[in-house]
Amino acid sequence: MPSVCFYFQVHQPFRLRHYTVFDKSGNYFDEFKNASICRKVANKCYLPSNRLLLKMIRRYEGRFKVSFSITGVVIEQFQKYCPEVISTFDALAETGCVEFIAETYYHSLSFLYSRNEFFEQIQKHIELMQKLWGQTPRIFRNTELIYNNQLAETIESLNQFDAVITEGADRILGHRNANFVYRPPNCKHLKLLLKNYSLSDDIAFRFSNRGWEEWPLDAPKFARWIDQINGCGHTVNLFMDYETFGEHQWEDTGIFDFMYHLPEYILRHPDNNFMTPSEVVRTYPVMDVVDVPHVISWADMERDLSAWLGNAMQSNALHEVYKMEKLVKQTQDPQIIEDWRKLLTSDHFYYMCTKYFSDGDVHKYFNPYESPYDSYINYMNVLNHLRERCKQALTQQTVSEQAS
Repeated sequence: MPSVCFYFQVHQPFRLRHYTVFDKSGNYFDEFKNASICRKVANKCYLPSNRLLLKMIRRYEGRFKVSFSITGVVIEQFQKYCPEVISTFDALAETGCVEFIAETYYHSLSFLYSRNEFFEQIQKHIELMQKLWGQTPRIFRNTELIYNNQLAETIESLNQFDAVITEGADRILGHRNANFVYRPPNCKHLKLLLKNYSLSDDIAFRFSNRGWEEWPLDAPKFARWIDQINGCGHTVNLFMDYETFGEHQWEDTGIFDFMYHLPEYILRHPDNNFMTPSEVVRTYPVMDVVDVPHVISWADMERDLSAWLGNAMQSNALHEVYKMEKLVKQTQDPQIIEDWRKLLTSDHFYYMCTKYFSDGDVHKYFNPYESPYDSYINYMNVLNHLRERCKQALTQQTVSEQAS
């Protein structure tokens, strides 16, 4: 065998509006732009892709399965701007062939800066999955697949998860490949599922590249590549952004036809099947321990933290926003806490990235700024205003307490 395990990441941040040092409003987010982008991507990707997956699940009578990690912030935008997307996820959940994965609600880098905030965001996301689709996630993925041994130990200590998903980077695998179930060192129960980045990126990044020697990619060819893993792997973990379908790879590239026909060719081999991440970790044994002492991610060619922490602007912005955590939470003001948490979303720091060479096109996607410097200045203006709101709220609290 191998089992094909699809996992799709669904995320859109709350983008900031243009905000100067002279602004006094506590309204930081660009309502028009966020609504426009959400509806645009919904019409090009989320709605047609969900309907396609539903059709495929019904066609194969439960033999085709997928999994999703959907951030809390994109769900809030669906509920606000495009509620029909939620309805289509409802329909997928009802099939029993879709697994929902846990992550940080705000798609944040909180694991690197605040464990308390990290735990609170995971719990908030789990509660949302339970409320919407009646599932308590057993698989965890950290923002942008950021991972190391310490994250694995932290997740195991929660005693809520069976496995963690991360990137199958060559430098952590050595002579091994990503097509087996592994275990992190110092973990007794937690398992590790690694992305097959080569086959995943063939779909996510190279599918429409006419300069690629394998173009055009069709379902029979991709299924043959899956068949070749027979005998040297248990699972093929195909992890990618859901926006691959219809947004990154437009409909006229044939991406939807490719996806629709893929199960037909993969299931022609009697040893192949589709599994969710939980089914994979229940079915296959741990083959080895994978030691990841240094942080990895699925971003850019480097697969490290340089997309969010590669320059002084990013480092400063992250340091300043997490430094405000105690002040923000002392206010006990739900709106201030909510605004602060939306500022933790990793995209804000991604927009400040100055790696505009091989990875530049990726960083410009959905980026509302002319330059990383504009992004940094805008972000810091918002942060300074939020800090003043915190101080005002605490002053009012003190006055109220003294008056009573």
